[in-house]
Amino acid sequence: MGAIKDINGREAIAKMKELIDDIDICMFCTNIPDIPFNTRPMSTQEVDEQGNIWFLSSASSNKNFEIRQDEDVQLIYSKNQDAHFLTVYGKADVLRDKDKIEAMWSPIAKAWFHEGKDDPDITVIRVRPEYAYYWTTKHGKVVSFIKILTAMVSPTKINDDGVEGTLEIK
Repeated sequence: MGAIKDINGREAIAKMKELIDDIDICMFCTNIPDIPFNTRPMSTQEVDEQGNIWFLSSASSNKNFEIRQDEDVQLIYSKNQDAHFLTVYGKADVLRDKDKIEAMWSPIAKAWFHEGKDDPDITVIRVRPEYAYYWTTKHGKVVSFIKILTAMVSPTKINDDGVEGTLEIK
């Protein structure tokens, strides 16, 4: 069994930001009380100092419609090659914040918003985390793999170097 390390406050926001900056793409889930819930890949634009997670999104998307019906969302981040995982539950809202759009704009966004930063279809989604849980390894995937191989051929049990815990943002 790996180590449990629950983190809160500024340290939790820093850990969440570190993982999200490394992974970037999440599965953004809406209608989570329903089965099946709706999910789609989204690129994270920013994690701010309060721990809010920001995305650019189309005003006409199903996702924006679903958020207006139910603000509960789940974000699932996974980077298997480095054994970094994060799940975030929170409340989302859709905003038309020109300053935020300006701050988050990148040339690649033009692929979705052909009129640029002033595209009438562009919005931002803010996710305010309420609960987050992470899993990582202390030494990375290569060392973990070597430990697994060693445990397979030796009489000793694997010494898991995983670290997991809650991230209390508030």
